[in-house]
Amino acid sequence: MTDAPPTLMQKLKRTSLVTQIVIGLIAGILLAWLFPAAALSVAFIGKVFVSALKAVAPILVFVLVMASIANHKHGQETHIRPILVLYLLGTFAAAVVAVIASMLFPSSLVLATENITVSAPGGITEVLQSLLLSVVDNPVSALMNANFIGILAWAIGIGIAIRHAGDTTRTVISDLSNGVTLIVRVVIRLAPLGIFGLVASTLATSGFGALLGYLHLLTVLIGCMLFVALVVNPLIVFWKLRRNPYPLVLLCLRESGITAFFTRSSAANIPVNMALSERLGLHEDTYSVSIPLGATINMAGAAITITVLSLAAVHTLGIHVDLPTAILLSVVAAVCACGASGVAGGSLLLIPLACSLFGIPSEIAMQVVAVGFIIGILQDSAETALNSSTDVLFTAAVCLAQEEQTTQQG
Repeated sequence: MTDAPPTLMQKLKRTSLVTQIVIGLIAGILLAWLFPAAALSVAFIGKVFVSALKAVAPILVFVLVMASIANHKHGQETHIRPILVLYLLGTFAAAVVAVIASMLFPSSLVLATENITVSAPGGITEVLQSLLLSVVDNPVSALMNANFIGILAWAIGIGIAIRHAGDTTRTVISDLSNGVTLIVRVVIRLAPLGIFGLVASTLATSGFGALLGYLHLLTVLIGCMLFVALVVNPLIVFWKLRRNPYPLVLLCLRESGITAFFTRSSAANIPVNMALSERLGLHEDTYSVSIPLGATINMAGAAITITVLSLAAVHTLGIHVDLPTAILLSVVAAVCACGASGVAGGSLLLIPLACSLFGIPSEIAMQVVAVGFIIGILQDSAETALNSSTDVLFTAAVCLAQEEQTTQQG
């Protein structure tokens, strides 16, 4: 008796999630190209997917971090410090790459004259104050507004307190963590449909015609991001692992970067990165903290955006930039990037802060922000893909390096 041919659902289950996402991507492009009106009608699917990711991310981070700390065994290292070092090093290196590229290939902007009403921070002090206020935010407010710094602070505090509770309480917290993780897996399985809806509606609505006038600027921006993703980050990972970094780099770009490219939100991609970290066999106590923390402070793509657009305004206005000022800009861009929100377009509002280094008035700086929103369809997507994939890349690099060191000592 011959076996019955597999059904469509069985074939889908056997197909990898990445392959399904690629199929959804191609289907979305074809629908937007052949039937633009129909493509607009599937926008709701993409919105549902992104909303589901954003909805589950705060509670996932809160419960997972709390459970990890509550059940943390004494003497077990979490390796957060070396991951933070890589986050800061990668962000600063990205800003330096952007400065060099902007000087080698200067961009000019056609600055508009209309008033732009967007609120931007007034200085680095304000950015740092905002970060500190995020730490002491009300826990309910932090969960509602996806304030991951505040969520981490409360999760760590409650987790430490529960460590002294009974075994039953810690078991309940652990079971709750497993339940939330299961819900996340269900949401991530919907990624192919979500990507299909996002791609189809975006291309049908915006297309790429509006980007042609900013082709040079986009080339510099995305070229810097590709250079960081394929050259700088692999060098950092090689320095940590002492072996070929590209299998890990390409895996993170494929399984984290693709989803982040279309959701355009580091916060929304936290569940994806945590699921990838679990598949890589990384330690939960480490990635449950480093991934949401990276979504807030590991912003290499944001540092590139802030630097390139600020120097484009500088070049347009004919302002001379010497080497010390360029280095200072790299530092400022890295610090500002750490304060960028993990939502679409979050880094653009920090451009006026960088422009203030050169005495550029806020009226002109906000016009540069407007240019950023015009090219955001590609700029913000590439930026988020770099930011989010690097979160799991650096976490994996540190965890794998520690595992190899432990094996050698054993």
